[in-house]
Amino acid sequence: MSERLDIHPVNPQVRFIAQAARRIAEGDLLIVPTDAGYSFVWGIDATEAEQRVQRLRLLDTRHPFTLLCATISQIGSIAKLDDRAFRIVKSLTPGPITFILPASAELPRRLKQTKRRNIGCRIPDNTVTQALLEAVGSPLLTTSLVLPDEPLDNNEAEAVADGSLRHVDLMLDAGDCPPGPTSVLDLSGEEPTVTRQGFVPLDLA
Repeated sequence: MSERLDIHPVNPQVRFIAQAARRIAEGDLLIVPTDAGYSFVWGIDATEAEQRVQRLRLLDTRHPFTLLCATISQIGSIAKLDDRAFRIVKSLTPGPITFILPASAELPRRLKQTKRRNIGCRIPDNTVTQALLEAVGSPLLTTSLVLPDEPLDNNEAEAVADGSLRHVDLMLDAGDCPPGPTSVLDLSGEEPTVTRQGFVPLDLA
């Protein structure tokens, strides 16, 4: 049965964060608040949870999911950060921006199997999700809570619970959050390129 925890958006209850971290360790699929709408979140090795997301969103197995990270150091453990990329990421995080970066040789084994040359990473500016990332101690896979043929205000907690709670194992309900989507900044080429403007416009000038 799906569970919904009303968690404080500024001072998240430690017991709720610990419970969510245990669910991640058990391979469960969660809904969590971010700085760009509520999102699906699951552990890197949780293949069954990922398959559930693929079915829910009608995605093929090659769809690249984003990695939520707690710190720049964590990004550096899975992606290549040269001096330029490090400065850019540092200046723009935390925040609603997804960075496309070359994958590191230290990429977790299951992600290596997809033969991804580039990966998307982001550091969310959200206290609840940051607390969860710190409790888990490793990056988490994520994707926007957008379902086909099902209109949904994915930043409004009540609408998210009504429309999507039944699809997951646990929802951390911190009330309404910013709407999203994130901006996407590609740092894998010779020059930084904004490939998507999110709800907070990104200006590199």
